[in-house]
Amino acid sequence: MYPVFYAQFLKDKRKPLLVLLFIGLSILATLIFGNSAWDSKTAVAIFASGPYAEEIEQKWVQLLNKDTDTEYVISEEKTAREQVREGKRDVAILVMKHDYRLITASDMPNIHLVEQEVHKVFTEEAKLQAIAGSANTADLREEVDRYMKKPPLSVQTENIKGRELTNHNMGTQLLFGFTLFIAMFTIGFKVNGINADKVSGVWNRLNLSPVSKTNMYTGHLLYSFFIGFFQMAVVFLIFKYVMDYEIGPLPIILTIAAVFTLSSVSLAMLVAGFTKAPEKFNMVYPSVTPIIPIISGVYVPPGVMDNPVFTFIADLFPLGYALEAMMDAALFGAGWSDILLPVSFMLLIAVIYMGIGINLGERGRR
Repeated sequence: MYPVFYAQFLKDKRKPLLVLLFIGLSILATLIFGNSAWDSKTAVAIFASGPYAEEIEQKWVQLLNKDTDTEYVISEEKTAREQVREGKRDVAILVMKHDYRLITASDMPNIHLVEQEVHKVFTEEAKLQAIAGSANTADLREEVDRYMKKPPLSVQTENIKGRELTNHNMGTQLLFGFTLFIAMFTIGFKVNGINADKVSGVWNRLNLSPVSKTNMYTGHLLYSFFIGFFQMAVVFLIFKYVMDYEIGPLPIILTIAAVFTLSSVSLAMLVAGFTKAPEKFNMVYPSVTPIIPIISGVYVPPGVMDNPVFTFIADLFPLGYALEAMMDAALFGAGWSDILLPVSFMLLIAVIYMGIGINLGERGRR
């Protein structure tokens, strides 16, 4: 086992560019896509028509931009409609004196969120208008705001552990998602070394040596585990201690990463057992792997990927379980007992896929 492990280590020691490249890609992808998802506001165009269009737009743009994460900007009607038609914007809003219309050409989830915000603002304004009657609602709104600063009854929302309720953070989700996803490529290419040795004849020559077949598999797979876990650990340590990102308790995160690495090694072994040749593996594995984070919901907020077929397929891969456990630990303070279920599923995947993969690889050799 140790000679095989050391031989793989010497290969990367002589040519460490691949591992360093994947570590850099993990960090770069998170900085580019994670920060944009974390910091940027969604911009929604609003416009009005008629003789009092400017007055109506100024009124509603102030009310809509109050206490919201969405940025509502005044736009020309023609420009807003063209941007929606061409897919540059998901939605635009036609505002009227007492009503509104959503202009959209798709059914994206963020459209429903925008509609909820707009509906809430218009409903509150309608209530104030009903109370004020013919008077101006601005004075009444100021009076209500002053009253609500010290309300007679307040409601405090907490999580199940009695702590402050934490909002979902897409930046943290993408940090974990990209790190796990890119590590799958590193692990896969290392496991493919088994097929490369079998095709080149190195495997048969090792069979004639004192090294047993079990030790040969163990050496390859253990090194694949080591290099994959090392890559993720380096990325997490850089984000936590160098870039000062809040990624949750490091022992729990690294434990989840270790179990995910084991499952990913088994998944790569399954693909290697099916393909039996390094060239076929390099065709199949890089083609299938990019689909996994999409169906696992890595790039979207929770609850968006609700298709039962995609959900079933995603459950066959360890990425979704690892991401769920890491997010629970980072955002909601999940402990060891809370991550037990997703970790157990990843271990089950590891056992099943490893057994099937090795069995298929050996059948092809007989």
